[in-house]
Amino acid sequence: MKIAILGAGAWGTALAIALSHDQGAEPSPHQVTLWARDAKWLESAERTRSNERYLPGIAFPASLRLSAKPLDEWMASEDLLVIATPMAALRGMLETVASLCSDVPVVWLCKGFEAPKPQGQGLERAHPSIPLGLMAHEVLLQAAPHLVAGVLSGPSFAREVALGQPTALVAASPNPALRAMMVEAFHGPQLRVYANEDWVGVEVGGAVKNVMAIACGICDGLDLGTNARAALITRGLVEISRLGLALGAKSDTLMGLSGLGDLVLTATGDLSRNRQVGLSLAKGRRLEDIVKDLGHVAEGVYSAETVLTRAQALQVEMPITQMVVHVLKETLTPQAAMKSLMARQSKLEF
Repeated sequence: MKIAILGAGAWGTALAIALSHDQGAEPSPHQVTLWARDAKWLESAERTRSNERYLPGIAFPASLRLSAKPLDEWMASEDLLVIATPMAALRGMLETVASLCSDVPVVWLCKGFEAPKPQGQGLERAHPSIPLGLMAHEVLLQAAPHLVAGVLSGPSFAREVALGQPTALVAASPNPALRAMMVEAFHGPQLRVYANEDWVGVEVGGAVKNVMAIACGICDGLDLGTNARAALITRGLVEISRLGLALGAKSDTLMGLSGLGDLVLTATGDLSRNRQVGLSLAKGRRLEDIVKDLGHVAEGVYSAETVLTRAQALQVEMPITQMVVHVLKETLTPQAAMKSLMARQSKLEF
């Protein structure tokens, strides 16, 4: 299968490496191209055969192809396109793909909500029932509704995937043929891929767990203990489930790899960028400086307020998310936010 991965960040690079590796005694069944916008990056990557910015020290397989040529008709010869950009760039990439090669299936890797667009762009008139600030499949419905598309998600640190450590993922799409194609493309000795038709649940889990990881980072940064962390993860899962079900997700999905699994990984693993943001906020650092030093996108920073806005529009209670938004906007200190959560009135668990 010919697979083009559009975006050479950490996760796109890791997936390209994983799909290009030989499978036991057999060569990889795929011809994989890793595409980047930056020709200077390409020159460096070709010279070192690695992505030293995002995955230093991990060599590219010999079969992995690199490209920085303009996105044009060459994409039409691919069997599958994988968009590996941050959420902010998804709309533009979908529009580009739709204009150049609308017959090629598309999969995205990004996790988050698109930031609200300024009024007057016509989006709210086109889809008046959908609040601005959209999940990825909602962006698709606006930007390129005729594309056959899906999402690959689940608990996965890019570095571990690139190193060939065992990982389980979810390939979600309402299109059964594409689900089968995604499993064929991504499943292998080190990547176990499960199919799921519920892309709403997969996307809600992937987006909201980033917000909960910031909260858990704050908790650990304040040295509040493992009891508090367990409580945050558990109640965070409740918030993910509340919002997911209100948006039409299936409860099984939210208890699966892309919900509970991704939440546990991102909230507790030190490779989590969102957790690192929370740890730094707890130490009193300003968000602007944290993001600058991070060097990677932490989607929870950008999607937390949109998650809260959508929850409020649906009358879904998300107190942890609300406190994270307060801390990110510097209207509450991390200490005050945690104190506010603990001061909430007691009630039935379910």
